[in-house]
Amino acid sequence: MVLKLEKIDWLFLCMCLLAGIVAEESFFRDQIGISYIVFIVVFYTIVYYRFKSYPFSHQRFGYLVLISIWLLAICYFLYDTVLFYMLNIIIIPALVIFHLALITSSEKTEWSSVRFMIYALSRLFKGIGFSAIFTKDIVGLIKRKTNNKHAHIWMKILIGIVISVPFLFIILYLLISADSQFERLINHIPHLMSFRVDYVFRFMVILLCTFTFFGFMEVLARNNAHPIKREGKPITIDGIVALTVLVLLDLIYVLFVAVQFKYFFSGTLDESFTYAEYARRGFFELLFATLINLSVTTAVIHFTKNVQGFVKTTMRIALTVLVLSSGVLLISAFMRLTMYEDAYGFTFTRVLAHSFMIFLMVIFAYTLIKIWLEKLSLFHFYFIASLIYYVGMNVVNIDRFVVERNMDRFERTGKIDIHYLNSLSSTGILGLMEIYEKNPHISELEDLLKQNKEEREYLKSHSWQSQNFTRNKAYERLEELEFK
Repeated sequence: MVLKLEKIDWLFLCMCLLAGIVAEESFFRDQIGISYIVFIVVFYTIVYYRFKSYPFSHQRFGYLVLISIWLLAICYFLYDTVLFYMLNIIIIPALVIFHLALITSSEKTEWSSVRFMIYALSRLFKGIGFSAIFTKDIVGLIKRKTNNKHAHIWMKILIGIVISVPFLFIILYLLISADSQFERLINHIPHLMSFRVDYVFRFMVILLCTFTFFGFMEVLARNNAHPIKREGKPITIDGIVALTVLVLLDLIYVLFVAVQFKYFFSGTLDESFTYAEYARRGFFELLFATLINLSVTTAVIHFTKNVQGFVKTTMRIALTVLVLSSGVLLISAFMRLTMYEDAYGFTFTRVLAHSFMIFLMVIFAYTLIKIWLEKLSLFHFYFIASLIYYVGMNVVNIDRFVVERNMDRFERTGKIDIHYLNSLSSTGILGLMEIYEKNPHISELEDLLKQNKEEREYLKSHSWQSQNFTRNKAYERLEELEFK
């Protein structure tokens, strides 16, 4: 296979080289901060240059994904939440691959399927293959031109170098002996030319990024994909089998809710449980029961489309009971976790669990509607709702919410866990300083802030890549903080 590249392709390769350099500078030099949004700006500028005359498809949904990518990248500059810092290293590139595959696919392509996810990944791997073929062709071209036209010239140059080596040594020795400044200059040359392994690594990362970007986007630009067609016989579940499973599950849940209704919603603890055990049981009920119920409900809706008549109506009723039972479990878990927070305070994990329960309630509400309105698409809503939920959790700054709730609780009860707030990224440090300014006599608080001041001064980074608004604000406040 021989690739035919036009002038625009060579220019695009140079632009991808620029993107590769920016990627290496942004992600491999220091802690990621403002560098992520800088890279996204450069990358998408190149993308829209390459596809400036391309007929994009799925534009409304594409804009939603694009806005999500930009918001997640900006959060690297605004906040420094550890969990989202780690997750977004994977999620943002995945969304970029999905977005580019989406807007360059056919208008008739159905993106809400596993087949499209496979298609998007296949574009990436084909892009890597494209870059490999491109590199092979370029190397072959250089060899052919060198062998045919310039081999004798390179041979003469090599002969000239070999002949000049003895004369160079003699002349250099004479000149070094004649001038001490020239001697120092020559002696300094080895230091300037010293071999550094990190430069080789950086160069390899730049080339890898360059050809990955180049190959992926060239494949997308050259392959205006046809609609992804469904292949093979669709998987189905027998209606009677599905209905039997649903009825048995419903019987268990109805009995369970009826027997323990007072336990769920009384707002009091059973004598045999501590607060920790009570909340822990609620969490596992949520984790296992609701997620299993959601999986069963989704599978029945998706794989039993040929059921009609009485069986279909009965199945809808059974699915409705299952969804409503799951709602009861969610409300119960939500209430007991609220009790736990009132007793022991707020943490990042507890607030995240609360938000996830609300998200699941929305998912179950839509699923309940889908049971009776077949035209709705579950995967469309699940994907969009999940994307909005995840981006929302990044944008709202859960750390700040946790700090504020704990400060409110401290004002009401006088109880606060300063060591937990200290572990809660830079936002927690800012909260501790606010508390110290109002209540400087809290045990261990001053020592904790002094320790942070010393450590932050030592760990403070001046590189542009790691600049972060919240972290910089914490550094500045710590430097200005005067202990009483």
